[in-house]
Amino acid sequence: MDVSFSYFLEGMSTNPVLLITVLLTLGVIFVNGWTDAPNAIATCITTRCLPARTAILLSAVFNFLGVLVMTHINSSVASTISNMVDFGGNTQEALIALCAALFSIVVYSVGASYFGIPTSESHSLIAGLSGAAIAIHNGVGGINMNEWVKVLYGLVLSLFLGFVTGWVFCKLVTLICAGMDRRKTGKFFTGAQIFGAIAMSFMHGAQDGQKFIGVLFLGVAFCNGQSSVSGIMIPVWLMILCSSVMGIGTSVGGEKIIKSVGMDMVKLEKYQGFSADLSAAFCLLLSSLFGIPVSTTHTKTTAIMGVGAVRRISAINFGVVKDMVLTWIFTFPGCGFISFVMAKLFMAIF
Repeated sequence: MDVSFSYFLEGMSTNPVLLITVLLTLGVIFVNGWTDAPNAIATCITTRCLPARTAILLSAVFNFLGVLVMTHINSSVASTISNMVDFGGNTQEALIALCAALFSIVVYSVGASYFGIPTSESHSLIAGLSGAAIAIHNGVGGINMNEWVKVLYGLVLSLFLGFVTGWVFCKLVTLICAGMDRRKTGKFFTGAQIFGAIAMSFMHGAQDGQKFIGVLFLGVAFCNGQSSVSGIMIPVWLMILCSSVMGIGTSVGGEKIIKSVGMDMVKLEKYQGFSADLSAAFCLLLSSLFGIPVSTTHTKTTAIMGVGAVRRISAINFGVVKDMVLTWIFTFPGCGFISFVMAKLFMAIF
């Protein structure tokens, strides 16, 4: 299969469906950088370790590096996404269905972000791909359960491990710093939290960037007449393209989401923000190494909950948590249904 950049450009110029697929994929990556990446720096901003604009630009740089470096080292998350569904042997029809899946993600994600609620583009992506595959096969025959089950592992992992590691990290920091001069520890944790935000931004790019690289790579395969990308190396130009778009999306900001995650859910001090960032980045690293696609939003918010629980359970604003959980619950059926309908519509039109 030809995966050169020149062939990719030629394919877009001769195949309008591929062009639409690429634009939609890049649009989803941009929206992800805009709506999801702010979770990585929310705590750093709300504890006043960095001004918002500086933190956003810093996050954009390390989102770019996370996508580029981690995909080059270990692309197992991208492989999981690419192999999760089977769009059938008709690659032109598969490309049309992929367009529908991506369109549904943009619609769903932008709608949710309008209300300032953190969205899970990871789950939107999985739901969109699954809905389109069901539309093509008129049933669940196109779902690869051996790969899809990793999504369930990721859901449990991000919820449980995020909360537990947040609690453990924060508890350890509290015990180690007990009796220390608060002014000295405050200065240390200002720098430490900046490091934590960098680590979180890098791992956000590593996780979410790989997911969308997998989708775009699948579109390139369909254009080549290939129904899968098994055993094919991801080209470097594709990594650079996706990481650049995500970095640009992050630079746009996401002030509503920063407020919702970093301020409304639980009030944090610097040492707590550092604990939340480091524990969430640790969870994302483990997930990436084992090829498990997880929601960075799930992981970061549950880590913040775990940190808040060290002091007292009442420190958590469960009203905000409830809104987030409801959004997550609606993502699979909501985005999946939109994708199913759009896939049927697109296939009828094209």
